[in-house]
Amino acid sequence: MSLDRNETATVERLRPADARTCADILRRAGEARQTVRVRGGGTKEYLGDPRPTDLVLETTSLGGIVEHVPADLTVTVGAGTRFRELEDALARAGQMLALDPPHADAATIGGIVAANSSGFRRARYGGVRDLLIGTRCALVDGTVASAGGRVVKNVAGYDVNKLLIGSFGTLAVITECTFKVTPLPVATAGLRARFRRAADAYAAADLVARTPARPAALAIDGRARDAWELVVLAEGEPAAVDRAIAIAADAASARGRAERGDVTAALTALRELPASADGVLVRASLPPAAQTAFAEAAMRLEGFMRLVSDAASGIVRVEVRGDDDVLVAAADSLLADARVCGGSARVERRPDRLRARVEAWGDGDVPGLFLMRRLKDAFDPNGILEPGRSVVS
Repeated sequence: MSLDRNETATVERLRPADARTCADILRRAGEARQTVRVRGGGTKEYLGDPRPTDLVLETTSLGGIVEHVPADLTVTVGAGTRFRELEDALARAGQMLALDPPHADAATIGGIVAANSSGFRRARYGGVRDLLIGTRCALVDGTVASAGGRVVKNVAGYDVNKLLIGSFGTLAVITECTFKVTPLPVATAGLRARFRRAADAYAAADLVARTPARPAALAIDGRARDAWELVVLAEGEPAAVDRAIAIAADAASARGRAERGDVTAALTALRELPASADGVLVRASLPPAAQTAFAEAAMRLEGFMRLVSDAASGIVRVEVRGDDDVLVAAADSLLADARVCGGSARVERRPDRLRARVEAWGDGDVPGLFLMRRLKDAFDPNGILEPGRSVVS
């Protein structure tokens, strides 16, 4: 075992080279009541309301492909591996991990799982929760625990993998992940359609989503009250791809203008949507049927700049710019509107000066919050992991 240690005047940075060392670090931190920040590629440090910590545990030394079995369509990989590195390695074997997370060049596998960062491809392939079949993690009591396994049909009892997805590192430190992979698509095609009304864009997306020829991605980009765009990506066998794009073109042409072409750059830009330095970015998770009402309410807000929606899953992000009072009012409205629509929301980005006025989780009225707190207490009784990162930490 090796441990690369880099100490500063205020925060100790630790880079464990294996799961056992990682677990030992957590055990010692728990005994000393030292708080711990878990860092992979550093691409999601803006999430939540993170507070200063005593230690930063960096996972980048926990990298590399542990096992790839192409015939079984599975891959096991260290949590510190960057997504782009895994993508390139799988491509050489004619396979892919069907995620397309933001910040793909720098984001690590552990961070993608911990943040539940799936991307638009969930429309066809599912998200992290559908592709992750096994995990290994370090717990604060010094235990190295495993869940699931390296074969697809392996779940017996509780599916502990699901607890780690979207936990933001507040329960344990993920050290290794096993995924289902899929062959690279034989054919790919895209379509972009423009509409004057949000309702028309969502109606077209709904028609496409309900067809048997499922698209690989179905995104909506709204920049103004009368400027909405639907972006469709189809992947698979040539006949299926042609059918999916034809259906999308028919659905779009009834309400707007459709144009076939490469949409790779467009989808990448939508995935990377940031708020400006003085803006607010809110992420809502909604029932798909409620997206139109939420979008129409969002575009009426003062300071509305842009809305990006994963129309197949109901994940919507809204960017607002303006003075401080405008940003605070918009954030409050969006969080409330998401609840009214039967969903939930969080503030993903806001200027540092507004952190006291704009809380990441709003008023904390989150469904199932008491169960989340009990889980947090069971996994991390001293509350040392990722203070402030999630609604329960």
